[in-house]
Amino acid sequence: MKIEFDAAKDLVKVNLLTDVPVADTRETEGMVFGYAADRRIVAIEIRGAQGRVNSELLKIIDPAFAGSAA
Repeated sequence: MKIEFDAAKDLVKVNLLTDVPVADTRETEGMVFGYAADRRIVAIEIRGAQGRVNSELLKIIDPAFAGSAA
C-alpha cells in the first residue's frame, strides 16, 4: 500500500494494490475509486483532502505539509 498527499492539488491518493493496474474508475462525491479488471478496489483518490481528512493524518502522510499548514 502507498499513500500520498499532494498539497498543490489538495488530494490524497491511496494505492491499495500497487502491482495491479486500474481498469476502470468511478467518481462519487469527490472520491475516485480505481478498480481492477476483476472489480477489486485498487486505488482511492480523495479530492478536497484538506477539508475531508484530519490534518494530523496529512502531516504523517507528507511531513512537508506540517511546515506549510497554517
